[in-house]
Order: sequence, then structure tokens, then C-alpha cells
Amino acid sequence: MTDVSTSPVDDAFHVFDTTLRDGAQREGISLSVADKLTIARHLDDFGVGFIEGGWPGANPRDTEFFARARKEIDFRHAQLVAFGSTRRAGVRVEEDPQLRALLEAETPVITLVAKAHDRHVELALRTTLEENLAMVRDTVAYLRDRGRRVFVDCEHFFDGYRANPDYAKQVVRTAHEAGADVVVLCDTNGGMLPAQVQAFVSTVLADTGARLGIHAQDDTGCAVANSLAAVDGGATHVQCTANGYGERVGNANLFPVVAALELKYGRRVLPEGALAETTRISHAIAEVVNLTPSTHQPYVGVSAFAHKAGLHASAIKVDPDLYQHIDPGLVGNSMRMLVSDMAGRASIELKGKELGIDLSDDRELVGRVVARVKERELSGYTYEAADASFELLLREEVEERTTRRYFGVESWRTIVEDRPDGTHANEATVKLWAKGERIVATAEGNGPVNALDRALRVGLERIYPELARLELVDYKVRILEGKHGTESTTRVLVSTSDGSAEWNTIGVADNVIAASWEALSDAYTYGLLRAGVEPQE
Repeated sequence: MTDVSTSPVDDAFHVFDTTLRDGAQREGISLSVADKLTIARHLDDFGVGFIEGGWPGANPRDTEFFARARKEIDFRHAQLVAFGSTRRAGVRVEEDPQLRALLEAETPVITLVAKAHDRHVELALRTTLEENLAMVRDTVAYLRDRGRRVFVDCEHFFDGYRANPDYAKQVVRTAHEAGADVVVLCDTNGGMLPAQVQAFVSTVLADTGARLGIHAQDDTGCAVANSLAAVDGGATHVQCTANGYGERVGNANLFPVVAALELKYGRRVLPEGALAETTRISHAIAEVVNLTPSTHQPYVGVSAFAHKAGLHASAIKVDPDLYQHIDPGLVGNSMRMLVSDMAGRASIELKGKELGIDLSDDRELVGRVVARVKERELSGYTYEAADASFELLLREEVEERTTRRYFGVESWRTIVEDRPDGTHANEATVKLWAKGERIVATAEGNGPVNALDRALRVGLERIYPELARLELVDYKVRILEGKHGTESTTRVLVSTSDGSAEWNTIGVADNVIAASWEALSDAYTYGLLRAGVEPQE
């Protein structure tokens, strides 16, 4: 076992990340050099063995990344990898400018892409099968002679193997004999299935003696399964991307692959304690690429360990392992109880416990809460998406409907004025009572809801200065089924932050402004509750 502070956990097995190259090919992702440096730091913190940074010489951004990474990142676990191709057909390796760029990147490891499908050799490279083998042999040997460790990605390997298995294996054997440390079998089109991958990998391993890796695309939804099947077949190098980013539908997702290897296979592939950072790293990288983290992603999604059905909750109350395949804390996630019209007593008790409210000895109270939730969800509420509104409902029941509030509402109104020049003016007035004082406040906004939000702040911030820290960070509107067009019931979900946490509140009404007012009122009430402010009687 090697020292994890300076190198991969165990060179006998490689976790190879290609988020910065293959992952960056996803539609909607455009990484700056600063983005790539940030992601590289996150991946190194996670403890992957290799980080493929891009193709130096192919574009100025990747060339700059390698130059800056050498100076700005002190890698603790990962080795940086430059990506390129074998020499061009008919060109000597010493004269190929892209190979010079690979060497100038000064990475300890270089990955070369090579053609393993005979049809691609003849149609895409427009050369002979013999010349393609020479290109692989010459390039690997050239880079090895200059002190670089070389991995070879056999592009379209599985399709090529089905078409001409002898030639595909010859490419693997040639790379291995020339000095490649790993020969990676690539499912470039993503069309393979796990049983096929395992069978092909085990056969190629037996026939060539090369150390094999796997690079799986997700076009059949099997990239993670195919990567693990390759490991079952003898591969000791897996290439993945953070959150499965990649061209078309993406690549094998780094996080479930690593979690499966550590927790299901019992194979240590990360430094000690790094697995618990899985959820944090996944979400941090999603923020850098400016994509919303997938709520239903295995292991790291906020819904990965969320339970809604009453039957599940009853079992979890006895033993969480009855409906969870692992302890969520192992990957830095947590169990969540969702409150909905499916909720039973156990769901409410567990949710109360999650919120710090012990309901275990009050069956009557739990029954009231269950009945109220089911009644309100029939009207369009959905508390599984609005934990803060549910907590306020629960506290009302716990306090036996004493209806202690931070403010009372006398009335509110909004005005939308359509002007001759085509512009609009939005104004809101709220009339409130707080701490025995009647408050009338008016504000303008860039829409009626924004005007209401501002009027509420204008009216209350003097009395509750804690509200100044609150910020509305998301606003969603959904038209519910049951009526048509403008007569439909409206549900509004509001996300609010105080800078350290974020919470969701809900409003339902027959118009969007009234629903928004309810969600905003709950958002401010919950914010004051979080701040420890005592409510008025």
C-alpha cells in the first residue's frame, strides 16, 4: 500500500476521473480555466488517483490549465494526466506537434486515444490496419522513453471487438508490449450491456495479458453497471466523470462507481475518510458547472435516502436498515422523512424527531397532524417539498393552536398598472399588526409578488431587524389539475436563505398572488423562528 498523502491509494487499482475533458463535452457545460482548477482541487480532495485535465495544444484553454495547475495546485492524492492521440499516419513521432504539446504539459501521465475498430481505422484515419498498429507502438514507446507513464484508450473497442476480435485484441497487445501501463477498453457509443462487458473483458485479459481499464458511456443507462462488470471481468482501472457528465447522455458516474467499489466490493479506492465527502464533492462540482444537482442521483441526491410511504416509515422507526441499503452518513448524506398524504403516524413521529420535537407519547396529537396533512394535501399542498411550512403546521398543533405569530395580517393588496408606453408599474400595500403596533407599508417591485415581498420587508424589518438577512432564492409556480386555464388552483413554492441555511415554504390558492403571499408569510415566520425570535401572543 502506498502513502495516500502523495499518490493514489493503491496503484493496483485506479480511479481515473475525466470530468475536465470528457465530462466537459456535456451540452450546457463550458468550463473556464478557473472552473477547471476549482474542480481539480475538489477531485484531489476526494482522493481520485488520476485527473485527466484536457488536451494540451488542442485549444488555448487546456494549454493554460496545465501551465497553471503545475504552479497553483499542490496535488495531495491525484496525478494530473494530459490527453492526446497517437501520432498521425505517415508522420514520425518526433515531428508530430501534438506530441510535443503533450510533453510540454509536463504531466507524469499521458493518455493516448487509439483506434481499435478496423472500420474506423480505414474510414476515419484513412490508413491501413498495419500503420495504425505502428502508430500505437511508436507513440507509446516514444513517450515512455521520455519518462512518461502511458495509458492507452482503445476507442470503439467493444464495437470493434464484435466486428473483428482478432484486430481489436492486436491493438491491445501492441500497446501493452510497447510499454503502456494500462489499456482502456472504451464503450465509445455506449451500447454495451453488463454481461457482454464482463465476458469481453475477461477474454481480452486472458488473451493479451495486458492490464485493462474501462471507459463506459451511458447511452443504454448501463455505464455504472458496465464499469462494475468490467471490474468483475478483471479490469483494474475505471474511468468516470463527476455526476456522470459527458457527451450525449453522459459517462459512468464517479460517485456511485466509487461508492459501490468501497461499500459493495469492499475495495479501498479512496483515502481514509474520503468517502464521507462524496455528497459534498458532488454538489460542489455541480455548483461550479452551474447545473442543479440531481435530486434522485444514487448515494448523493437529496432524495437518495428520503422516505415517503407510511409502511416504510413504520419499519424505519424500528430499524433504518430495513429500507436503506447503506447508512447515508457513509457517503455524507442523510435520511429524510417526507410528509405527504401517504404519511402515517410513524412518518409524522420520525419527522418530528428530525425537527427536534418528540411526539412519541401523544397519539392524539400525531393523529391530528396526520389528518390535517392529508386534508391539506387534498387541497393541493405538498409538504414533502416544503419542510418549513410543515414544521410551522406541526408547531401549531403541538402548541394546541394557540396561534402565536410574529405578525397578524389585516389586509394586503397589489396593483398592476399598464401604462401607455408599454411599461408596467407594480405596487403592493400591506396592513399588519406586530407587537401591538398597526403597520401600513407600501412598496414597488418588478412584479406583483416582488412588490408584496418588499412591502412585507418594509413593514416588518424595523420591528424584526433579523429579516434583513433573509433572501428569496427561488420561486416556483405550478398549476394544479382539476380546473382549466385561469380557473385552476395555483401552488407556489418559495425557497429562502439566511446565508447559512435554506428552507422551503408553500402556498396554495385560486390565484398566484394569494398563494405567493401565503408562501412568503411562512418563509418570514420560519426565518424568525430560526433566528430565535420570540413570537408575539
